[in-house]
Amino acid sequence: MSDAKNAKFSLNFMTNKQRTKVLFAEADSSFTDVLISFLTLPLGTIIRILKQHYGEEASAPVFGCLNTLYNGLSNLDVNYFWTEGCKEMLLNPISSFEAEYRKLKLDINETMPAEYFICESPKCGRKYPKILHMKSVYYDTATCVCGAIMTRNVVTNKECQADVNCGGVFTVSTESFVISDDLRVFPNTRGFTQTLRNLGITNMDLGELRHVTFGFSEIMDLLKGSLLSRTPLTDIILGKRKMEYYDVKIKSEPGILCHEIDKEENSYSKKMILKVMVQKSTNKFLFAQSNEDFVDFLCSLPAIPLGGVEYLLGSNSCFTCVSNLYRSVADNIDYKYLETLKIRLTKPRLVHGYMSENQILPLREESFTPTYCAEFSSVKFLQGQGKYVQGSTMYNITDDLTVTPYCIETEIPSSDIKELEFEIGFEEGLSILKASVTTTSALTNSLKINPIIKKEPKQEP
Repeated sequence: MSDAKNAKFSLNFMTNKQRTKVLFAEADSSFTDVLISFLTLPLGTIIRILKQHYGEEASAPVFGCLNTLYNGLSNLDVNYFWTEGCKEMLLNPISSFEAEYRKLKLDINETMPAEYFICESPKCGRKYPKILHMKSVYYDTATCVCGAIMTRNVVTNKECQADVNCGGVFTVSTESFVISDDLRVFPNTRGFTQTLRNLGITNMDLGELRHVTFGFSEIMDLLKGSLLSRTPLTDIILGKRKMEYYDVKIKSEPGILCHEIDKEENSYSKKMILKVMVQKSTNKFLFAQSNEDFVDFLCSLPAIPLGGVEYLLGSNSCFTCVSNLYRSVADNIDYKYLETLKIRLTKPRLVHGYMSENQILPLREESFTPTYCAEFSSVKFLQGQGKYVQGSTMYNITDDLTVTPYCIETEIPSSDIKELEFEIGFEEGLSILKASVTTTSALTNSLKINPIIKKEPKQEP
């Protein structure tokens, strides 16, 4: 992998006759690999790297409640987590594609070789040969089966297996690709006429073919634009740096299921109770109150990759361009030699340790070969995997998913506060996920709190 700041990509692009819109671009596999890698990035990683790139300036992107959720967890004192490693995992989520990132021409996450910690005791391997490969991803936060703390540093540089048949990372290295303004991707092997037909373009629309170079900043703009614009290529290539972001019209209806998700997968899903405080006189949401179960569920959201959001929501996330990219991987790009890779991209698994055994969303974790089956086993938290915050504390959750320790301070008189109780299961979890990426009032929208309040009969004075 070359230095991310210096990597360059050459694209040819076609505009309309008025030169006001990019109709499509033609790119090689190295650029297309980077574009597809957007789907593999955990939500928390996207928030972190865009914040690092754009800083606190006005152009820094905001995605629904993801920013406030991430910032709230970042500001939550480490003492509220079971271990310091728990908080670190949330703010810097590990992707199951980190080996592939190191093969990209430009890795916007700047992934380093995997660093692990093993048992310090030289006798451990001889006494417990079956756990010789037990490793932790965090220093001094896990205990080996022998009882010793894992503090001995080792670095592995596990090779990516994606290029065995194709020579590329996510695509065949010898192919070029046509990419529409809204990020539909097609192999450039179907003929010019068929390509235009696929994109809904007529010969009357065609302007001129031009050339452009993309570097690190343009790729970051493309990641941002894929989430916030319906025309990211036009915005970037034709110089509209202040992208004309569209207003997302949220429809967080419970029951929006991906057709690939079998209902049996969530039949065992646990239910959680969420208490919501509302103001009677204004019919407004005040705050929610929960123990660690619901907060742990919120903590798991930053670890879900962007492609996982598309999978869970059936390509109906309201990110138009991301949905187009996801469907291109699922339907347009030929993976006949890499079917396993296609499954990994369209039904992504999380790194072992992130998901609770009682997770309400039908997500899966990576499986390991016998040699490495214990590689991440020591990442289990003190109270089991997916257990992030301590259960001895109650927590407040605002409508934008900011999590803070429970506090009863409010200027509203108790007589004007009503407590509602919601059962949170599979369908409610999906609605909260969708609302979290598309609105700043995630709980009001996903749980339909306002209509419930309005149905309550008003008390006579």
